[in-house]
Amino acid sequence: MKWADYDSRACSVARTVEVLGDRWTLLVLRDVFNGIRRFADLSQHLGVARDVLTKRLSALVDEGLIKRVPYQEPGARTRYEYRLTDAGRELRPVLLALLEWGDRHRSDPDGPPAQLFHADCGAPVRVEVRCAEGHEIGPRTHLAAQPGPGSRALPVSPAGAPGPAGAPGAAGRPGAAGRLSGSW
Repeated sequence: MKWADYDSRACSVARTVEVLGDRWTLLVLRDVFNGIRRFADLSQHLGVARDVLTKRLSALVDEGLIKRVPYQEPGARTRYEYRLTDAGRELRPVLLALLEWGDRHRSDPDGPPAQLFHADCGAPVRVEVRCAEGHEIGPRTHLAAQPGPGSRALPVSPAGAPGPAGAPGAAGRPGAAGRLSGSW
């Protein structure tokens, strides 16, 4: 299946990948989180072609993750720096999870290139996922899924079992209900 044929409206992960699924996009966000906000500084720090950086910044602005804020050096024309929006700041746990995973699975034998600590107390930073009741959700924790209010799939039976095997979802795709129920 080609990506252009994939209906991402049925999956929040797919919709998010449409926005963030490019290496330069994630690295631009990382740098903006770290206070690198001006085009020339981003270009120099990332070593990315100017046209690629321009496209990624424009896309992030269009998606509402960063905004352009004017500034002017004395005697120079007005330029823009890029700042995170509320939606952009909400990606912090995502980037921290990528960092933590990379430190654990892609580090050099000597260890990770940097370590993060909470500035107020000095404790190492780690990403945790918890349910609304406070239970920690680990890599092997069983999660149950069911169609949400925006689902276009067939409803799940009251017992939690998906509908008939191969039953088409609302969009006519076989098995759509099965993808939205069961476990993660």
